[in-house]
Amino acid sequence: MGFADRYADVLTTYSKVVLALLLVSTAVVGYGAGSVDSGLTIASFGSDSTEAQKLDYVEANFSDDDENTSVMQIVVRGDDVLSKESLVETLRLQQRLRENRTVNATLSEGQPTVGLSNLVATAAMRESQSPNGTQPSNATAGGPPQRPPSLDAQIAQLESMSQSEIDRVVLRVLDPEESSAGPVDPFTLLATDYEPGSTTASARVVLVFQQSDTAGDSLPDDVVAAQLATSDIADRTVESTDAFVFGAGIVNERSGQATGESFAVITPFALLLIVGVLFVAYRDLFDVALGLLGTLLVLVWMGGFMGWAGIGVTQIIIAVPFLLVGLSIDYALHVVMRYREARADDPDRSPREAMRAGLAGVTVALAATTFTTAVGFTSNLVSSIASIRQFGLVSAFGIVSAFVVFAGLLPALKLELDGLLERLGFDRRKRAFGTGTSAVNRLLGVGATAARRVPVAIVLVALVVSAGGGYAATDIDTSINQVDFLPRDSPDWMDSLPGPLRPGDYELRENVVFLNDKFVQSRDRSEVQILVEGPVTSPDTLDRLAAARESVGESSTPITLASGRPSVDGPLSVIRRVSARNETVAQVVAERDADGDGIPDRDLRAVYDAVYAAAPDEAAGVVYREGGEYRAVRLSVAIRGGSDTGTVTSEMRAVAASIEDGSDLTATATGQPVINELVQRELLTTLVETFLVTLGVIVSFLTVIFYRRYGTLSLGAVTMVPVVFALSWILGAMYLLGIPFNTETAIIASIAIGIGVDYAIHISERFVEELSDGGDPVAALETTLAGTGGALLASATTTAGGFGVLLFALVPSLQRFGLVTGSAIVFAFASSVVVLPSLLVLWWRYLGTDAAVDDSTAGTTGD
Repeated sequence: MGFADRYADVLTTYSKVVLALLLVSTAVVGYGAGSVDSGLTIASFGSDSTEAQKLDYVEANFSDDDENTSVMQIVVRGDDVLSKESLVETLRLQQRLRENRTVNATLSEGQPTVGLSNLVATAAMRESQSPNGTQPSNATAGGPPQRPPSLDAQIAQLESMSQSEIDRVVLRVLDPEESSAGPVDPFTLLATDYEPGSTTASARVVLVFQQSDTAGDSLPDDVVAAQLATSDIADRTVESTDAFVFGAGIVNERSGQATGESFAVITPFALLLIVGVLFVAYRDLFDVALGLLGTLLVLVWMGGFMGWAGIGVTQIIIAVPFLLVGLSIDYALHVVMRYREARADDPDRSPREAMRAGLAGVTVALAATTFTTAVGFTSNLVSSIASIRQFGLVSAFGIVSAFVVFAGLLPALKLELDGLLERLGFDRRKRAFGTGTSAVNRLLGVGATAARRVPVAIVLVALVVSAGGGYAATDIDTSINQVDFLPRDSPDWMDSLPGPLRPGDYELRENVVFLNDKFVQSRDRSEVQILVEGPVTSPDTLDRLAAARESVGESSTPITLASGRPSVDGPLSVIRRVSARNETVAQVVAERDADGDGIPDRDLRAVYDAVYAAAPDEAAGVVYREGGEYRAVRLSVAIRGGSDTGTVTSEMRAVAASIEDGSDLTATATGQPVINELVQRELLTTLVETFLVTLGVIVSFLTVIFYRRYGTLSLGAVTMVPVVFALSWILGAMYLLGIPFNTETAIIASIAIGIGVDYAIHISERFVEELSDGGDPVAALETTLAGTGGALLASATTTAGGFGVLLFALVPSLQRFGLVTGSAIVFAFASSVVVLPSLLVLWWRYLGTDAAVDDSTAGTTGD
């Protein structure tokens, strides 16, 4: 008696004990589900690269005024946002924000709101207070540090002026020659399409600074509430133009809301699809209920594991339940259909005897698919990206729990239920799905027909298509656009849904696109940091930084302000700002500028010392000193939203190389855009490593299993061939559809391999089992595809459909994930029931002689 037979005998003999133990285990494991952080977060894709380490160095050693501050943007747009009415409106808006308790409680101390209206009003007040009626030097850009006038005074000042008087002050404030001297560059508050010298503009932004001391990516609840309240206040206050409010709290709130509404819409569709397919497959209410119950228990096990392991919900983890639902249905179908086949083969068998025979036939295949599928996901542990490692770990545990539930709990529960129902007079004999002469049976027989007539042609076509897919994969896009993680407005047809299911209207994505296109203050505040280390007091250091700034201006990805200057901050910018308002610093700079170009080129230590003495916070943001020694400086380059990270990385690395050239300095381009690009490259490495590890382990495992059971060393490798085919097909499809391989699709290899191996093993195992009874490969294939193929068809339909309904989600990244994953499952099924049969016929013809498939093995084989 083989292992499968002994296992089936124990489970059917002690079914009540098995059922009790597994229910208690479910309660213990599932208890941890209560501690899972259910708030959907965007997974962190970190990197261990040199650039990532340098970014940590920058964040640790350069002070940042925004370190404990969250910045909210109020964008005002219209025909003319520089009109008197518009400027006064935004001042009144700032006033109402400070009067609102929810908002005011989170505002930073000092000057929590900054906008062009403040600069214009302040400049006008200083001009009116000047003895000769003109604005004091440098007051245009904020003047010397002093307490700003009250908002009441600013409003009164602008209301007392005519439009022409305001226009004159606006032109002075927006003078490119003077604006860069102040602590706030007014051009960063204007849309980049503003024409210098004009008194009209299409858009401007008001910055609102909030205190945010919470560590990590999430914002405190009070900050989020304040941002939502600000949005409501802006809608009521700004009437002459259009306005919207943008902040990290609003992004998280709206994105989470849209995701929740998406699942509220698609879950009923998915549930109807799954239940409908199960009713067609089972044709029995009790079996459908048992399958759904088992699926729910698997999700409980998964949630419990996440709770005990401290793993929260991310946009990658959210895919695991869909995967487990598909695998659970697959496992349930195989158990139930083999049980039904066993009863059909011998009508006199009792439920317990039929379950013993059916479970003995399917256990090995379920165990093999569990191991191989789990390996497919566990291989993600080789990734350097923590969120992908978590995905692999949660998926693997869920897959193992699916085996426990459907090879243990479900058979025991079904056995008890069927026994009870038959004692009550109900006939529990049902035909297995796919058997008989149904249309499904004829459809599934296509693979056997092709294998009988043209097996070589089928394999060659599959090979050519796979080669094309593999070649296309070498040129697949790896870019990532964070905007795709934001919700779109719902389509019109969703407006007709019942109230509880009807999603809201979302302008978040459109607003972010507008911000990215028009402002330096974009959604991600995307910046590249160029860290310069070494002898930064060398005489030519600042000249090199000035030349680097010119190189930045010639690059395509940095933001160019309306003034024509690139948005770059660094030692030179700070030196000029401080010099403009501090005569001592200005004198130190002038004395050390040998060639008179405004850039100090000797005794830079004294220059740094003077700036530190006059403005320590500003200096510490661009120059790092330790123990009295100056160690490093940095340039911060604002990057246009949506820029290709590969282009950003290459251009900024070129700028860094120009600083290093011929010097003892070391310059490194880092920052989130560069890190994102490196993560994308690591994802490709992860794909290759995952595939190689998975392929090696699974082929080795299958070779051992098939050799021990059937004496063949080649069938394991043959079984994996259609899995490789399906993976190459999905990569080729992604290339043709223009879907990038990035953080949202990085796990596709695991899914394609995991599902593909599951399908392929069931076909190969059942084929060899049928061979042991008859010896005719075509007849064995027909029986295999009718029985096991039917279960696979129902499983593939429900799983692909479950992922496919994500196409109705409001978030583009979820839509693409659903499309890619659903397609991967369809390809895996097609490869297993069309290509694999031809491979098995050819294997039998040319390599099958190494298999000990005869009547003596019939008693120990399994599905």
